[in-house]
Amino acid sequence: MGNILRKASGIMVLSVILGINLGAQTRSDVIKAFNEGVQASKTDTKAAIPAFENVIVLAEKVGETCNDLKQKATQVLPGLYVKLASTAISEKKPAPEIIKAAKVASAMADKYGSTTSKENAGKLLVQGYYSMGTDFFTKKEYDNAILAFDSILTINPDYSAALYGKALVYRGQNNATLFEETIDKFIEKAKAGNEEEKVKQASTLALEYFRAAGSQANQAEKLDDALTMLTKAAKYGDDKDLFYFFADVYNKQKNFNSGAEYAQKGLALETGDAEAKAKFYYQLAVAQAGKGQNAEACASFKNSLYGAFAEASKAQRKNLKCE
Repeated sequence: MGNILRKASGIMVLSVILGINLGAQTRSDVIKAFNEGVQASKTDTKAAIPAFENVIVLAEKVGETCNDLKQKATQVLPGLYVKLASTAISEKKPAPEIIKAAKVASAMADKYGSTTSKENAGKLLVQGYYSMGTDFFTKKEYDNAILAFDSILTINPDYSAALYGKALVYRGQNNATLFEETIDKFIEKAKAGNEEEKVKQASTLALEYFRAAGSQANQAEKLDDALTMLTKAAKYGDDKDLFYFFADVYNKQKNFNSGAEYAQKGLALETGDAEAKAKFYYQLAVAQAGKGQNAEACASFKNSLYGAFAEASKAQRKNLKCE
């Protein structure tokens, strides 16, 4: 009985040893797994990622003889994660999905030491946050839009589109102070990069915003506030309508010299017909009358006898006893 047990035990030990040897991974297995990853990467990025991760696991089990295959797999994987994030963008996936994929790609780039993939993942992350910011802006979820644009600037402080996006948000919130601060930063960066079209676009946006604010204050008879807003608008360029509002405000304040000056500036820029020029002649006439230049005022009121200013000009000419 003892001999039988000893023989049986020997057979069991031998079987276990043979089982281990038969089940052990070899370089051929790792090569096969690597080739499967290569094939998958041609058509299915999601399937290729676990395939190459399996190569790393198998290579570590086999040992040093498979270090080359392990290295190749670690070089391929970061790019595959970046490709997944890029595909999310090209397929127009929701912004949170893009951001999640880009963050994973960035983490995998760190794990496998790929500087190039890290940079590319960062660019994709910026695109994801920009998409999120514009989505929130469209929905008028302004606070969330600011958070998204700020996330971009944390990643890449030179990404000027995020600054422009923030400026649009502040305009939507009618926050004149932050709008001015942000649009000025954008213009400064655009000038530094010799991006003339961006400078022009942003300057027009700012001019129109502050011109409208000045006009509204003028209509509300808040003349000092109107001048403050119009002066802010003026730093972004010359504009005939802006000059008209300046003339109107100054005339209301009985600053007739400035009223005449801005009316003439507006006339110099107006290339339209007599009706288009009427409003500038009207403000010029008011200033001239205010300064006691009645003859000049009569002539200017005559030139403003068009469109919306016709009736008021007739009344003024009657008051001045113009011929």
